[in-house]
Amino acid sequence: MTQAINSSAEPGPAQTIRAAQYVRMSTEHQKYSTENQAEIIARYAAQRGFEIVETYADNGKSGLRLDGRDALKRLIADVQAGRTDFKVVLVYDVSRWGRFQDADESAYYEFLCREAGISIHYCAEQFENDGSLSTTIIKSMKRAMAGEYSRELSVKVFTGQCRLIGLGYRQGGPAGYGLRRQLVDEQRQPKATLMRGGAQEPADRPSGPDARSGRGDRPGPAHLSDVRPQPPL
Repeated sequence: MTQAINSSAEPGPAQTIRAAQYVRMSTEHQKYSTENQAEIIARYAAQRGFEIVETYADNGKSGLRLDGRDALKRLIADVQAGRTDFKVVLVYDVSRWGRFQDADESAYYEFLCREAGISIHYCAEQFENDGSLSTTIIKSMKRAMAGEYSRELSVKVFTGQCRLIGLGYRQGGPAGYGLRRQLVDEQRQPKATLMRGGAQEPADRPSGPDARSGRGDRPGPAHLSDVRPQPPL
């Protein structure tokens, strides 16, 4: 006896894969903000059939080392303890995973995830993280380049600061006691006095620059009656 099969029945919806996303930015003014990263990751997830169920975010954290990156620490701890309900971790690119000075450290944290059955996807990279020989070579180069970028940037910043100090500009934090910061133009002419809280007042007397980026220090008010109330920091 044969049983009729309804060939017109439509297949069920494709099974989605549960995923987590990891986002990181070093400073609040960084080009690759966590919102921008999340947008690219969401687009990648929609194209690949991933459902993002967990977010690990390190805001304002350096990628040079694991210290201070609580979200990445929590991700690795969850993976090792088996507390995850996802099979994939989505990351914007290799540098967001970390700019570790030792490329093997970056690879080690990815290995911990892969050993637990969780794969890492770099959504903005031009390679598939499939373990192939070409991917392994490219990924190793990307990790080394990410760490080298931080080393080169550190040298450039230090060199620039030394040059500005040599030109007579002051480096460091707020002006010392009895001094106020002054904004100057390219010809070192005073433009305004920088007040606490970001306010400015027009410069009323010339003063030589003594700070970075056109900011100089000048003496404070000569009399207590000239002191103006300042907004709290």
